Amino acid sequence: MTWPFVLELMLLGSCSGFLAGLLGIGGGMLLVPFLTFIFTQERFAEPLIVHMAIATALTTILFTSASSIRAHHRRGAVRWDIAPVMGVGAVLGTFGGAQLAGALKSTWLALFFALFVGVSALRMLLASRRADVDRAESLPTRPLLGAAGAGIGFISSLIGAGGGFLTVPFLHWRGLAMRNAVATSAAMGFPIAAGGLFGYVVAGMHADGLPHYALGYVYLPALVACATTSVLMAPVGAGVAHRVHGQALKRVFALLLLGLAGYMAFKGLRSA
Repeated sequence: MTWPFVLELMLLGSCSGFLAGLLGIGGGMLLVPFLTFIFTQERFAEPLIVHMAIATALTTILFTSASSIRAHHRRGAVRWDIAPVMGVGAVLGTFGGAQLAGALKSTWLALFFALFVGVSALRMLLASRRADVDRAESLPTRPLLGAAGAGIGFISSLIGAGGGFLTVPFLHWRGLAMRNAVATSAAMGFPIAAGGLFGYVVAGMHADGLPHYALGYVYLPALVACATTSVLMAPVGAGVAHRVHGQALKRVFALLLLGLAGYMAFKGLRSA
């Protein structure tokens, strides 16, 4: 492990945290492709690279979500009657998804990531500019909320994201105001990351070819470097967000995500 390698990881965490604060979008979708590239350059075992990138990106959300939850809670925006119920389901779903990921080849994980991130980027590009409107809440029962959390956690564990790309539309569709949907989604990031951490540690505990300082599929040096700088830069991005045009930036970010999805598709097909 060299200093240029550490600096690359710190720069990646800084960019991820800044964009998360600027756009209100989790950094996992950005981290996974770049970690995949960096791990490839470091000549990590090819069959483990995508697994480690997803596991490490997902675990960073433990740290970034904590500060986000505090900020949203202070504004009274988190729906604590919803977040714990969905969170329990998310822990179970994310753990199960991590076990499945451990049994899949990197090819399938890379292609699954490319598909979901590509779709999310297209939705971002094509999103309507209609203002948020109030709807009558029509929340499902607690068991169904838990099931929704499990499904969101399951998919999130396969792409290394905090689930906001699914949680926010789901809650808004069920009648929550957008500010409450975003805040409650942020609270969901922590249980998703916790379940993913446990799941990927268990799934990768006996994997052959893991580098030094790996805990299961989680690569600890990358986790520390990315999480530290990401947490520091997220408030900076949030401050800039109040002085720039968010819609234009989201379109630029969506185009970047499309490019990263293309890279992951290429990576997956090349290793097939």
